[in-house]
Amino acid sequence: MEIAEYLKYVEDSLKLINKDDVEKFVDMLKDAYEKNKMIFIIGNGGSSAIASHFAQDLAKGVIPDMNTEKRFKALSLTDNMPFITAVANDDGYENVFASQLKTYSNEGDLLIIISGSGNSPNVISAAKYAKEKKMKLAGITGFDGGKLKKLSDISIHIEMNDYCTVESIHTIILHYVILHLKEEIK
Repeated sequence: MEIAEYLKYVEDSLKLINKDDVEKFVDMLKDAYEKNKMIFIIGNGGSSAIASHFAQDLAKGVIPDMNTEKRFKALSLTDNMPFITAVANDDGYENVFASQLKTYSNEGDLLIIISGSGNSPNVISAAKYAKEKKMKLAGITGFDGGKLKKLSDISIHIEMNDYCTVESIHTIILHYVILHLKEEIK
């Protein structure tokens, strides 16, 4: 594929974004901020990297002034490798995120799950735990959305079967969200 073809492919793929779902997601984040709730973000593989990036952007990027006391409380649960490997070794990889949520989360906190397929056992386990704990749940998915799409309170779904492009679109959406929040929250 030539670069011009790829750019056209990405441009056409961006039309799959449901703008109303993105606005609902922004409102969910603003609600967590206003209520001083924790925002946990998880994903596997490329989505893990996106989760880490988005957590940093929320926690530092939206309100960069170090003198401002009220900030987004965001943490990527993909970044605590000692915890992840201990749980994976002792209790199974499907529990690496749910176990962290059991340790750190409270009712009303927000869990954001980024997953291309929406079916990985570890993210589904975390989603089910979040529902039991009465946390809010936002799913950001591709392909058919999988089980995660059905479990989510809010779903941003890009229906296409191409991991690379789905992950690129997820990143574009999340960068938009940060820019939008910067404008609204001063």
